[in-house]
Amino acid sequence: MAIETGRARAAYAADPALSRGRRWPEPASPTRNAFRRDCDRIIHSSAFRRLAHKTQVFVYHEGDHYRTRLTHTLEVAQIARSLARALGCDEDLAEALALAHDLGHPPFGHAGERALDEALSHFGGFDHNAQGLRIVTDLERRYAAFDGLNLTWETLEGLVKHNGPLTERAGQAVARYRERGVPAAILAYTKIQDLELWSQPSAEAQVAALSDDIAYDAHDIDDGLRADLFTLGDIAAVAIIGDIVREIDAAFPALEPARRVHEVVRRLITRMIEDVIAETGRRAAAHKPSAAEVRKAVGPLIAFSPAMQNADTAIKGFLYPRMYRHARVMRVMDDAEKVVRDLFAHYAETPADLPAEWAHAPALTDESARARHIADYIAGMTDRYALVEHAKYFKATPELR
Repeated sequence: MAIETGRARAAYAADPALSRGRRWPEPASPTRNAFRRDCDRIIHSSAFRRLAHKTQVFVYHEGDHYRTRLTHTLEVAQIARSLARALGCDEDLAEALALAHDLGHPPFGHAGERALDEALSHFGGFDHNAQGLRIVTDLERRYAAFDGLNLTWETLEGLVKHNGPLTERAGQAVARYRERGVPAAILAYTKIQDLELWSQPSAEAQVAALSDDIAYDAHDIDDGLRADLFTLGDIAAVAIIGDIVREIDAAFPALEPARRVHEVVRRLITRMIEDVIAETGRRAAAHKPSAAEVRKAVGPLIAFSPAMQNADTAIKGFLYPRMYRHARVMRVMDDAEKVVRDLFAHYAETPADLPAEWAHAPALTDESARARHIADYIAGMTDRYALVEHAKYFKATPELR
């Protein structure tokens, strides 16, 4: 099916002219709407730049062609804009959420997150979504009038809730937070601006979440093949990939291997995007929701069809043991976790080694605040900087190869 371009704004789309505003009121920009301004602020933030040197799956030593957090984020943003345009959503809000969705990741990806979560186990743990909120509401220090980026309510809400509601209406934590509860940083901020943790996110936040899934599936296949963790023949056992491979081989029987892989990835992205457009069209036609009604719905408006959801699950089920838990990847990630654990322990014991701008924070006589402060510093590090810092204080630093 052809993807629509230039579609009129859908009834369920967010409208920047009707934004609930910013925590700190500011004059409107004469050249940009509120959501476009959010995109620009995210792009110009220090946290966004640091994504260029943070691990997606493979650390930077592995090679220049693997995804980093930044290249992954840009790919998610591209898919989000394409989907938002086709569905009549607000493209700028969808892009802002795609650009911001990984800002809270520490160095070394999920390995770094596990290490910080362990280090903060007695102080509420570490959660990259909560850290992303802290970055854009507090830790970025660029503006004279306020801390953070002073983003719109809609962007903050989508950043926190893009994967769905965090609580029931009565406040009981759900989904990924059911066991441990909603992170304190999110609960604290929602007392300042109620992010309605119980409701569905906007259509644009739902677009960003699915765009993240699509990018993960397609590009982790590409990186896994490049790293020789599995073969195209291996992953062709997943039905949707096998169908695409057969289509390509029938049309281009002599295609060289690199182009064959690229064609698989390209067609998978297209197929998944088209599926979301078709499924969302069916749901929108059945319910005809407004933007407000999207938030009150029982489930998401923007979604894969059941068949594509099964395909997504099958792809992730293939990749998890063969890529994310591959012995080669796990060996490096175990070493990376140790780097982060060592750094946290060192700064906790010797806070004077924190840089000057981090050494004189208020309330650091409180053990919990001090631990969170150290975690904020480490979470902002790039992979390379974390290794450099580790080498300053420890005799042996892993090469992560």
